[in-house]
Amino acid sequence: MTANALDALLSRRSTKLLRAPAPNEDELARILQAGMCAPDHGALRPWRYVLIRGEAIGRLADMALDAVKRSGDKRMTPEKEKSVREWLAAVPLVIAVAQKIEHDNPKIPEQEQLLATGASVMNVLNAVHMLGYAAFWSTGLGTYVEEVQESLGLDALDYRFLGFVAVGTLAVELPPLRRPDYREFVTEWTGVAA
Repeated sequence: MTANALDALLSRRSTKLLRAPAPNEDELARILQAGMCAPDHGALRPWRYVLIRGEAIGRLADMALDAVKRSGDKRMTPEKEKSVREWLAAVPLVIAVAQKIEHDNPKIPEQEQLLATGASVMNVLNAVHMLGYAAFWSTGLGTYVEEVQESLGLDALDYRFLGFVAVGTLAVELPPLRRPDYREFVTEWTGVAA
């Protein structure tokens, strides 16, 4: 990896502050192809992506917000709904993310399939950033409401819905993000009993 690529990885951050334009078709193809490069035990390729663009984003907001309200989720206040609708109105591309579950695979446990899907999404997020765009992986907008998943064509018996990746151009310049020191999260095992 070149130093520039590593610097890009070290500067990636999530942000909801998005606007148009979204990646063009060639850039989007490269972004999604990066998702195919994730580590994947057994080459199951469990990740699934559903692209939502243009007027379909407004229909997504209507469907998901209505489903969340019907689910009885008290967090969906009128103020929260207004905020979500305003945010989505500015987002030019939403990618729904799911894991296809291989229920009867004795060799590859379901948690490894989930990890592969997460790795694929991370590759997508990194590719978005490296092409000069920004993204935000959200589990809001009804991710845990089965009706939302089903409306996206992802049968809850065969898929685990994992949320939405909003993609666009940074709406405002963001200050550098201060990251924790990796040493706070790393230990070394030497094989010697303590």
